[in-house]
Order: sequence, then structure tokens, then C-alpha cells
Amino acid sequence: MATIEIEYLGGPQVKALALTDAEILAAVEGALVATGEGQTVIEPRLHLTPDPDGDGHFNVLRGYVAPLDYAGVKVVGDFYRNYEQGLPSEMALLNLFCPRTGTPKAVIDAAGITDMRTGALSALGAKWLGPKKPRVLGHIGARGTAYWNVRLLDHLFDFEEIRVHSRRPESREPFAERLSKDLGKTVVATEDWESCLVGADIAIEASRLTGPEPLFKTEWVKKGALVIPYGTMSTLPLDFVDVFDKFVMDDLGQMRSGHLGALRPHIDAGKISESSFYAEIGEIAAGTKPGRESADETILFWHRGLATSDIALGAAMLEKARAMGIVQKLVYA
Repeated sequence: MATIEIEYLGGPQVKALALTDAEILAAVEGALVATGEGQTVIEPRLHLTPDPDGDGHFNVLRGYVAPLDYAGVKVVGDFYRNYEQGLPSEMALLNLFCPRTGTPKAVIDAAGITDMRTGALSALGAKWLGPKKPRVLGHIGARGTAYWNVRLLDHLFDFEEIRVHSRRPESREPFAERLSKDLGKTVVATEDWESCLVGADIAIEASRLTGPEPLFKTEWVKKGALVIPYGTMSTLPLDFVDVFDKFVMDDLGQMRSGHLGALRPHIDAGKISESSFYAEIGEIAAGTKPGRESADETILFWHRGLATSDIALGAAMLEKARAMGIVQKLVYA
């Protein structure tokens, strides 16, 4: 048997790539278009909770992207108290395989991939579903994927006003300072949810709660706004879904499985169902369904994370790393 080598990118190599905002968005958009054209396979994520009384769980995401010739599996740990040990809340590995033989092709540190592709999905969703010229961004959450949400959204829209909030001042204040420095504009850390979200043209909820709690009030949603909630634990009251004209999801298969997510209580209560959703985001990316159709449409976009986005960003990283000569090789067999 011929020697089989696996390409490996660890955290230092991923950091050295310094992917640009445009590179990240292009990779994820390509995968969304492929999905809308029926060239991908997406399996709903699985959850593994090692300790029911513990402080986190694992997500397992699986998919295939035909134009990239990769199947992939990403395992990401989501342990919200990791900050107490000086560790990231989310750490992950992406494994890429040949889709015809199952041969392992690559292993990539995917903590950064998770953050980047989540931010890209929020930004691209806003590109197709948000107001034409959004002025105000309100963002709940300051860890994990939060940075790339704000950075990539501002890359597309150059907001006049950005507000951020998280429960701990020691988290939200440095977050706002980092963004202010990186974006070259003032980012305000608010002291509560209401002052962050009221009147926002685009409102994102990426909180990290230990249990469901209806903190995002329905009356704060501005007519014509885009709301993107994707915290693991729901912060939305049951009447929240009553004010929206369109519901869009990343993949409907993912609403049929699992017990977590922003809209899970609404599904369980029968407030919304699969038929409530206007489209999957891939259909809009591929142009088979229009996105926003009027200025006064109030739209909710729920994304739970797509393995195909992970695969696409991993493939883009490998391509750039090869060109830079920083890919490591591991002998598999």
C-alpha cells in the first residue's frame, strides 16, 4: 500500500494564514450556493453531553461539498465556563476525507474556522435579508463567534453605530475596545439588553446562557429589522415569532433534531413548524428564491451552523497554506 499522508494545520498555521474578510466570505458563500444548487449533503448536527450536570457539550457536524471534493466531520467542544481556566469556550477539529474512498485527507484546528464561518453566515444572511442600508447593529454576546459576527457585518455595511452587550463587564468592555481598535470606529458596550437591541436595524443574539431565559423582548424588534438569534439556549419569549414576516433557516433538517437552539421552545410549543419557514439560506444564495423583497419586511434568520461552511473554509485554508508552504504532513499509513 502506498504511503498515506494527512495534511495538518494547527493553530499557529491557521493564524499565519491571516485570511482576509473577503476570503472568508467568498469561501462560505461558495458553499451556500453549492447547497442551493443541490451539490452538498448536510447531516443534522449531533450533541454529546459527557456529564449531564457539567458545563458543556460537544457538537458533531457532518457534510459533503461536491465542488470541493471533500467530505468532512467537525467536532467542537462548547464549554461555557472555560474562561475561568483561561481557555476558549469553543475548541474544535475539522477532519476532511476523500468522499469516494474514505481516505483521511486533512486535520485542521477548527476553533477559528467555527468563529469565522459563523460570522460569515450571519453577514451573508444580512447581505440577502437585511435592510438595504442598515445603520445600527446591536449584538448580544462577547465571546466565541461574536467577534467575527461584528467584524464581517461591518465589512459589508460600515455601520454608523455598533452596540455590544454581554453579562460580564470584564468581558463586554474589552470586547468593545478590541472591536473599536480593529474596525477604526467607536463600538459601545451597553449595560443591558434593551439599550443594545432597541431600534437596531440588525440584531444578533449569540448569548451563552446556562438555561432558557426570555431576555430578548418582542417589543424591541424594529419594523423592517433583521434578527439573527443563535444562542444554544433560547432567549426568546414564545410571542417573539409573532412579529416576523419571514423565517429563514440555514438547513431545515437541523430543526428536526436536537433539543437546543433559539427557536426550540417555539417548535416544541407548536408556534412554528417546518412549513413556517420561507426558505433555506442556500436557496437564497443560489437565486432560486428571493431574499428581502420590501423595506418593511421583518425577518428572522436562524442558523445553527453548517458543516459545509466548515468544509469550505477548511479547503480555502489548505489552498492558501499550500501556496505559503506551511502545511505539515502527518503519516497515516
